Amino acid sequence: MSQAEQKKLDLLITGVGGQGAILASDIIGKAAVTAGLPIRAAETHGMAQRGGSVVNHIRVGNNYGSMIPKKGADLLLALEPMEAVRYLDFLKDGGIVIMNTQPIIPVTVTSGLTKYPEVSDILDFLSEKYIVKAFNADDLAYEAGNRLAMNVVMVGAVSGYLPIPKETLLESVKALVPQKTIEVNLRAFEAGRQKVEES
Repeated sequence: MSQAEQKKLDLLITGVGGQGAILASDIIGKAAVTAGLPIRAAETHGMAQRGGSVVNHIRVGNNYGSMIPKKGADLLLALEPMEAVRYLDFLKDGGIVIMNTQPIIPVTVTSGLTKYPEVSDILDFLSEKYIVKAFNADDLAYEAGNRLAMNVVMVGAVSGYLPIPKETLLESVKALVPQKTIEVNLRAFEAGRQKVEES
């Protein structure tokens, strides 16, 4: 694999409005630019502010369009379990799924219109075709000092797969999170990175 190919990566970040998928995308995007890597990004979201689906396409080292084609993503970073399943058709066969196991139960489930599948069933389904790294990122964020840092836990979790130096990602975290939350977010990043390195 050439050095240029090693610095190519297509990453899809999925989540639910309010989870911080856009900030996670911005952290990675800023770090890629700082590292001197060409990057293209696109956001597609519907009712993101109301718990709707949020999707961010991040293409590092790619000269084509900003949208990842179907079966084109190397990695799927899912901030919510069902969002991993919803966008699986973008992930290449044998690709990597990094998933937060904490579900956000939609109104259609709480109102009794449908059922939310067991997270263990989602994991079994994903594991048939993909490499899966799954853990409760909400709990890790809470342990780091604030549940709202879950998105940064997930950036830490994916960081070892990115062609971007860890220090550059940490600088990006410091630049983009509110100043009073920097320490919590740095702990959250390290917790996510460590969790994936252990598994």
